Amino acid sequence: MKKILSPVALAVAVLFAAAPASAADIKERNVKFPIVNAIDHPQGLGAQKLVEVVDKKSGGKIKIKVFPNGTLGGEQQVAAAMQGGTVEISMMSPAQLVGTIKEFVVLDFPFSFANTVQADAVLDGPFGKKLMDYMPAKGWVGLGFMEQGYRSISNSKRPINKLEDIKGLKIRTILNPLYVDMLNTLGANAVPMPFPELYSAMETKTVDGQENPETTVDASKFYEVQKYFSATRHIYNPQMLMVGKKFWDSLSNDEKKIFEEAAVEARDVQRKAARAMTEKSRKVMTEHGMQLNEVAPAELARMRDAVKPVTDKYAAQLDPELVKAFYAELEKTKNLK
Repeated sequence: MKKILSPVALAVAVLFAAAPASAADIKERNVKFPIVNAIDHPQGLGAQKLVEVVDKKSGGKIKIKVFPNGTLGGEQQVAAAMQGGTVEISMMSPAQLVGTIKEFVVLDFPFSFANTVQADAVLDGPFGKKLMDYMPAKGWVGLGFMEQGYRSISNSKRPINKLEDIKGLKIRTILNPLYVDMLNTLGANAVPMPFPELYSAMETKTVDGQENPETTVDASKFYEVQKYFSATRHIYNPQMLMVGKKFWDSLSNDEKKIFEEAAVEARDVQRKAARAMTEKSRKVMTEHGMQLNEVAPAELARMRDAVKPVTDKYAAQLDPELVKAFYAELEKTKNLK
């Protein structure tokens, strides 16, 4: 005998048949992802991996388009567009955000990180999370730290073997007061400008050089307008993978989980690629006629001592507890290999 369902039971059965409770809440979305570097730069490789993972995890519903080479503007423009909601996601150095989130300047204290293993431990741990907690109030949400690498100085005039060799060089840097103070203290004439303007500035001799990792010099073909690259490695630059808070707040929990999981996968791929590409980039730079030189540890120590007043100046502008926590993390992780 066939069982007859009551009207209520029948309605419930129809509802569950039409909309499975396990269905993820994912909408069709088109997302813009501008970066200032080339698509084959480690920054671009990280962006491409994020695109791939999000596409897979969303079943093709969330489409991310990467805009490389600063086609949507420099970092400051993009960061503002993310706050306004016209750009959804990007990747940039936390140093670009210190005008709004002053606490990020702690990552730019010169000569802080002994190696990338130590940097990963600090950034992926509680201290990195503490820094990202400052972001939502300013219109962004941090998804994790990728890698730009160690910044070093290139120029068209002479190799830098000692502190005095920096004196008088016009060096482009980012729009960040600590970077300007640091280079000026080392004896250079710091010239802050957006990255998309840099190649032309070096080509026309508006500036003598710049400071970036080898992968950036390679991907942007700076070897065409620069002769010398000196491994000062004065600042380790992570890259912040970040989304605009307006965009983030529009996402469902399922969509947020997709981005969070994709960020971890993309981070691991990007860091590995960035580190492998550093040596490859050094070879390419040499093949194109650049002269590369290491800087003796004793001279790096002199540079570190020279810029200590700059570090102290910016540390004094922060919550002492934050600075204390940063140095505690450096101490705890200093022997990691």
